[in-house]
Amino acid sequence: MPLAQTYRPSRFEELLGQEHLVGNDGVLRKLIEKGVAFHAFFYGPPGCGKTSLARIIAARTDAPFYDMNATSLKIDEVRKVFKTHAQSLQKPLLFIDEVHRLSKTQQEVLLPHMERFDAIIIGTSTENPYYALTAAMRSRAHLFELKPIDKKTMAAFLEKVLAREGIDADDAAKAYLVNSSGGDMRAMLNLLEAAAALSKKVTRETLMRIRPASIQAGSGEADSHYDLTSALIKSIRGSDIDAALYYLARLIEGGEPPEFIARRLAILASEDIGNANPNALNLAASTLSIVKTIGYPEARIPLAQLAVYLASSPKSNSAYAAINAAQKAVREGLLLPVPNHLKTHPEGYLYPHDFGGWVNQDYLKQSLRFYESRGIGFEKTLNEWHEKITKETKT
Repeated sequence: MPLAQTYRPSRFEELLGQEHLVGNDGVLRKLIEKGVAFHAFFYGPPGCGKTSLARIIAARTDAPFYDMNATSLKIDEVRKVFKTHAQSLQKPLLFIDEVHRLSKTQQEVLLPHMERFDAIIIGTSTENPYYALTAAMRSRAHLFELKPIDKKTMAAFLEKVLAREGIDADDAAKAYLVNSSGGDMRAMLNLLEAAAALSKKVTRETLMRIRPASIQAGSGEADSHYDLTSALIKSIRGSDIDAALYYLARLIEGGEPPEFIARRLAILASEDIGNANPNALNLAASTLSIVKTIGYPEARIPLAQLAVYLASSPKSNSAYAAINAAQKAVREGLLLPVPNHLKTHPEGYLYPHDFGGWVNQDYLKQSLRFYESRGIGFEKTLNEWHEKITKETKT
C-alpha cells in the first residue's frame, strides 16, 4: 500500500495542521460530536487532509459513505443513492471531490436534496467555494477552510514515518522533502516513497532527480514566500524595474506557481496603478490566462514582461481608496434608501441618452464624496471627459 494511504488519518487526533477545525476546541469537531447534521464544503491546498476529514466524519457518524468525483459524476448515480436510502433513518454521506467542477445544472439537481437532507453532502475543493459554487449551494452548507500543513508539523511527521518504515535519509534530504512539498503531506510521502525505491539511503540529489522544483508555495520557508512576494509588489509600486525582476526571479527559481505570481500582479495593477493606466489591468488579466495555459519554463517570460510594464506605469490608488471609503461608510451604518426614480420600475427616471448623454438628477438621497482623482496618467483624461460631459450638458 502506498505510504500516503498507509498514513492517511482515520481520527480527528491524527489529522495534522487543522487544529482550528478538529482540535479540542475546533468548531467542526464540536458540531460532529454534538450530532448536528449539516452539509459542508472543505477547501484548501492539495494534501492538507480534505478527503481524510470527510472520511473521518463518515466514520464518526456511522453513515453509509459514497465516494464520488465531480469530473465523472453522473446525476443518475446520485439519484440512485437518494432513492436507496429514501426510507432509511440513517442518512448517507455523499462525498464529492473536486466539487468546484460541478456544472451549474448538476448543482441545481443537488439543491432540493440538500434542502430536504436526503443525504449529507460534503464537497472538497482546491478552489475557493465563494467563487466556484453558486450562491444557492453555499447558502445550504457550511464552508470550512483547511490550511497548508506547516513545516514544523511536516518535519515531525516525516521523522515518525522514517522510523516506522526503516528508511534512512540525511538531513539535507529531510529538509528538501519538507520545504519542497509546500504543505502537501501527500506529495511529501509520494516523493519519499519514490526516492526510497531508488536508493537504500535517501539523499537530496535523488529527491531532486524526481522533483527538480518545489511545488505550490515553493520559495522556501513560509516567511521567505511572503517576504519575497511583498518585496516584488513593493518594488513594482516603487517603479524599480531591476528590483522587481530580481524578486520575480527568486520566486520563479523557488518554484512559486506562475498563477500565484500573476494573481498578485493583477491585484497590484488595479490597486496601485488603476486608471492612471487602465491597460495595466488588461495586460495582467491576459498574463494570468496565458501562464495558466503554458506553465514553466515559458511562463517566466510574460511574467517578466508584465512586471516591467507595471513598474514603468504611472501609479495611482484613487479607485482603491475610493472603494475602501465607500465600504467603510456602509459598514458604519450609512444605509441610504434608493430614490424612487432609480428603482426597478421607476417613475420619473430621466434617461441620460435622451438628453445627449447626461442629465442633472439625484442618484443618492444625500451628497457623498468618496472618489478623489489624483490626475495621474490617464486619470487626467478621465477627469477631462467627466468634466466635459457634465459641463456641456449643464450649459
